[in-house]
Amino acid sequence: MQSFVDLDRTFGGQPRELGAVLARIDTGRGQEQLFLDQRPGLLKRLSENARIASITASNAIEGVVVESTRAEKIIEGAPKFRNRSEKEFAGYRDAIDALMRSNSREPLTVPFVLHLHRQLFHYTDARGGHLKTDENLIVSYESGSREVVFAPPGPERTEFLLTELFVRYNDRKGEGRTHPLVLIGALVVDFLAIHPVADGNGRLARLLTTYELLSQGYGVARYVSIEQRIFESKNTYYDRLYKSQRAWHEGEHDIWPWTSYLAQVLAGAYDDFEQRVAAAAEEAGSKQDRVREYILKQAPPEFRRRDIERALPEVSPATVRLVINELRDSKQIVAQGGGPSARWRRP
Repeated sequence: MQSFVDLDRTFGGQPRELGAVLARIDTGRGQEQLFLDQRPGLLKRLSENARIASITASNAIEGVVVESTRAEKIIEGAPKFRNRSEKEFAGYRDAIDALMRSNSREPLTVPFVLHLHRQLFHYTDARGGHLKTDENLIVSYESGSREVVFAPPGPERTEFLLTELFVRYNDRKGEGRTHPLVLIGALVVDFLAIHPVADGNGRLARLLTTYELLSQGYGVARYVSIEQRIFESKNTYYDRLYKSQRAWHEGEHDIWPWTSYLAQVLAGAYDDFEQRVAAAAEEAGSKQDRVREYILKQAPPEFRRRDIERALPEVSPATVRLVINELRDSKQIVAQGGGPSARWRRP
């Protein structure tokens, strides 16, 4: 809530370099519909790859890791789980799928967030869908001993602070006076500072980020995993967040380290998205050659057909299958096992 109390102090003094990044992001947003109209098949494959990467990465940031073959089965809807990690993995799957499928974007409220939290822990014995009842200090053990990095407000203030945060955020968003991504950055800083639930705050914050990006028309979150890009830079993610939360309780914090980081992540997602679309257009006549080149020179020593499809989303599964069969017949790759789950390797 603190970011939305003194609005002039919080949103004044925007770094000059951030303006150029925001302009690049808005250019990308403006081109999305053009890509959607021209290459719907490619975007469908990109969205499925992004879905898998987002579920995997957002859980991995919190240390919830599932073996790759099991992860695929859970993502595809396997109902039986072997451990707590798989249950949490499935919960994030359900939550992000619901966000992506929704055609309406209701304003953020406490009940909406608790609904997401309930989905996250639906398959576990955890008390999903409830605000915290105990203090949940943010600690670090990097120095070799327990160090309190940040002390969120106590549970007795949580509901009030979260309600006020969403009311003030929604009001400011409705005014249209501040760039949407800057508002999302401030929202996440406050949400994680309040730390409203006992477990799952980081995952909730990333779900809210995706939800608000889609609400504001930044559809790239459907086609490039924002969570994956955060996972790949998670040291910076934590560093910028901690910098923006300093003096938060006093209302003297600085949202710009975190907001600038988030903007860079989104700008990078648009770069990646546009490069993939452009590559698909340029290489439309040589897709088999591209698959062959990737398998023989770039793929891991051992891979599955699905790995190639994910690495080359602009190429249809039928083309990947055709090239794999050709390379098999010419003995340039050999199979272990059969069917879609067969593992291939270069001899």
